Amino acid sequence: MAVDLSNTLIVAISATALFDLNESETYREQLIEEDPLTATQRFREYMQQHENDPLEIGAGFPLIQAILNLNNCARDNHQDGYQNNAPLVEVVIISKSCPETGIRVLNAIRKRGLCITRSAFISGGEVADYIADFKVDLFLTTNREDAQSVADAKICACAILDATPVNTFKLDTEQLRIAFDGDAVLFDDSGELLYKQKGLKAFHDREAKMTDLPIEKGPYADLLIKLSLLQDRLPRTEDSQPIQIALVTARNAPADLRAIKTLREWGVSVDMAFFLGGLEKTSVLKTFAPHIFFDDSIQHIEAARNYVPTALVPYHSTSKLYKHTWTPRTRRSG
Repeated sequence: MAVDLSNTLIVAISATALFDLNESETYREQLIEEDPLTATQRFREYMQQHENDPLEIGAGFPLIQAILNLNNCARDNHQDGYQNNAPLVEVVIISKSCPETGIRVLNAIRKRGLCITRSAFISGGEVADYIADFKVDLFLTTNREDAQSVADAKICACAILDATPVNTFKLDTEQLRIAFDGDAVLFDDSGELLYKQKGLKAFHDREAKMTDLPIEKGPYADLLIKLSLLQDRLPRTEDSQPIQIALVTARNAPADLRAIKTLREWGVSVDMAFFLGGLEKTSVLKTFAPHIFFDDSIQHIEAARNYVPTALVPYHSTSKLYKHTWTPRTRRSG
């Protein structure tokens, strides 16, 4: 019987974002340089020999662990986490590896005790072709080309995860914490574009005039709305909140009011909102300690990447902001 996942938050993640596959990826590239004709078969043999070897966690592992723990929270508190046999959240592995080499990843998932039951190993195929098939709300990958193709297709929220794990062992997975930038992430890119083209005064002048007019949705708006709905389905007290959501934006007065009013129009109330103006975001992010920070800015990603897991939100390739795209330590495969 088909399961209705319309109320389930579905996160897809590449194997290289979930686990540290740097050693095997480096070896694969070495084989390609030595002999492209035999590289694929030799790499499969290598992976088969090591399919039971443990894998170290990747940058996205604590996030996925915290996301999956929401199901446990709902079940333990007798909430409606499972409606019509559908979980509150679900994680899917979508990898460009072939099924044979994917065995090592599947073994690592089981050894780590992750409740991940769906996966796709597509042997170098186009990831975007399959994202919609799994009804994904968020796709995380270390591969820039895959993220860009998903962004251009406007299938779901997607980001390029910095592949380097950052203090992941210190992150508390009992509470899911996510930080979002505002313009070009939660909101559309019109404000960001105006700022880059005409400067801060022009941006502030426009925002002051449009305080009561909601900002158009950005690529992460629907994801935020779905997260907010999940919050309503989970037990919350002053001392215990399964999900914490923060808006961390360079906006400040007079552009702050419009952002809050827009979220209210969407039916969303974030737990924290930081309007930093010209201040660096890193200090606030270090204090908040999110499992992931989504931003479209090269500058803010660079500053924060050594302290918190970061994910670059790509611009649509037709956007005038596209030239500002930057990829943090991406990999060829996923």
